[in-house]
Parts: sequence; structure tokens; C-alpha cells
Amino acid sequence: MDPGPRERKKSATRLALHEAALRLALAHGPDRVTVEAIADAAGVSRRTFSNYFAGKEEAIFYGDLLRLRRLLDLVRDRPADEPPRTALAGAAAALPAESDRLDPAWVAQRRLLRGHPSLVAHQVAAYAAVERDLAAEVAVRGAGELRSRVLAATFLAALRAATQHWLEHPDRTLAEWVTEALS
Repeated sequence: MDPGPRERKKSATRLALHEAALRLALAHGPDRVTVEAIADAAGVSRRTFSNYFAGKEEAIFYGDLLRLRRLLDLVRDRPADEPPRTALAGAAAALPAESDRLDPAWVAQRRLLRGHPSLVAHQVAAYAAVERDLAAEVAVRGAGELRSRVLAATFLAALRAATQHWLEHPDRTLAEWVTEALS
């Protein structure tokens, strides 16, 4: 279903705020970026910024949330009779395969995060928001409630660890590191 013009405009504004936040954080460091500067760079008011994000950190990590939601969609798109681990591994393999190369802004964001540990809590919050939905999807595939939670949590932890390792060791592709981490 195609979203209407209002929803497309809201999505465009949210994305513009995210891109401005990321660009400014990369240029000046996250600690030196203000909500006002982000709003100005995106061409909106401070109030408009507040309609979309609770703070600059949330705006910076919006791209992570989009990637995680896409991953969740990929799990949901897997065959319903597929075992949970197979569905998770298949979705993880499909995510980088959707494009020929990773988005440079996303790579820069990962490196920014590595350089500023104070932002880790916001990344963890983005993962936690999706972890519940991922655990529910795993449960639909026949895993019990606790097993679903453990599978979802360990799967996302493996993705985070593989991504961090890839940033430090870019001699292999992210997909290869993810596959190794999940095995």
C-alpha cells in the first residue's frame, strides 16, 4: 500500500532530520551538536524536531532503527515453517544482499559510535525496541517464550559484534563476518 502525501512528507522530514543529525555529529562530534543546529540544517523548527525525535541521539540512531525494522521484515518474509534459527540466519544474509554496497552514512555512523561510547546506550535502545518484536516473530515459529527471547537477544548481539568486528577488520565483507558470528 502506497502511503499518502502526508505520510511521505513526514517520512521525508524524519529522514532529513536524521541525515542532518548524522552529518553534524560526524563533522563536529556528537557532544557539540545541538537540536537547534539539527533543526536549522534540516530547514525545520525546533518544535518540528521535537515532533519526530526525543533528542539528538535518537535522531542520530534513526538509521539503525530503520535497518533493524528492515531486518524484522525480512524475518517475517521467510517461510512460516522455517525453524527460528534458519529464518534469522536467512534474514541476516538477505539484508546486506539487498544492495551492492553498504550505505556510507551507515558505515560512518558505526565508526562514530565506536569513537563515542556515550552513544552506546542509544544504540542499545534501538536494538531493544526491535528485540521484543523479533522475539514475538521467533515465538510464532514454534519456539517457547523464553527461548524466543534468548534467540532474539543473542541474534542481535551477534549482529552487533560482527558489525563492530567488521569496522575493525574490513578485510572481509560484513556479510562474511555476520555469517561467521552466527555459526
